[in-house]
Amino acid sequence: MSTAKTPDGLVIVDKPSGFTSHDVVAKMRGIARTRRVGHAGTLDPMATGVLVLGVERATKLLGHLALTEKEYLGTIRLGQTTITDDAEGEITASVDASKVTREGIDAGVAELTGAIMQVPSKVSAIKIDGKRSYARVRGGEEFEIPARPVTVSSFQVYDVREAVAEDGTPVVDLVVSVVCSSGTYIRALARDLGAGLGVGGHLTALRRTRVGPYRLDSARTLDQLQEELTVMPVAEAAAAAFPRWDVDEKRGRLLLNGVRLEMPSHPTGPVAVFGPGDRLLALVEEQKGKAKSLAVFG
Repeated sequence: MSTAKTPDGLVIVDKPSGFTSHDVVAKMRGIARTRRVGHAGTLDPMATGVLVLGVERATKLLGHLALTEKEYLGTIRLGQTTITDDAEGEITASVDASKVTREGIDAGVAELTGAIMQVPSKVSAIKIDGKRSYARVRGGEEFEIPARPVTVSSFQVYDVREAVAEDGTPVVDLVVSVVCSSGTYIRALARDLGAGLGVGGHLTALRRTRVGPYRLDSARTLDQLQEELTVMPVAEAAAAAFPRWDVDEKRGRLLLNGVRLEMPSHPTGPVAVFGPGDRLLALVEEQKGKAKSLAVFG
């Protein structure tokens, strides 16, 4: 690889299982030869699939991208509960799930679809009074995590398979797809579905297939990126993820100098401002009819 300047942009990684999101960032710093790498929304070590990384100036987009909708394919095992709500943790209870019906599963899934209140998994990175929840669990603390509002816009069961767990318990494996808001824990859905059916449940596999507009088909593995660093230019990335507002050179200059211009009405949330020549100038949001700057690219 030449010593050419690292390009600004997003890298859509197909994360391997066993890697933390931080591991992927560390690897990308080596591949892209820059410290300025960040990620939008973490993915559990067990999970694979779309992890959006920002390189150089594109790191400014990441906080805004982390809030977008996500899509997953996963496998939920009914009949066993684990300490982590996924296959990484030790099994804490096993119950014969062979009597669970498809009608019961569908009713349970319907209960967990739409705007719901969800208690995040205890072994998660969520902070409780400034300390990571998983650190509290490892320290043997007893504590409660408050439920949070999340939106599960789609929760579908594609396949129902009877199986026998390693300890001999008859279990049921569900292949599911979920489309949800940021901050939704799929392993908490597995836990709650199993709890509602009276047999317990946990997540055995998870693949994230989409983050906002970025899909698995545009993702690359770390090995592929090591061979050839594929970067989505920051302007293209912003155009794909946010509504667009085109301004002329004069208004663009005013905007970059911090002048709050009147802006056309857009849906709430960030808007990408482009100047002449398709140049990304800034991310703004509307505040009282005027453009408030969120990130400047210039």
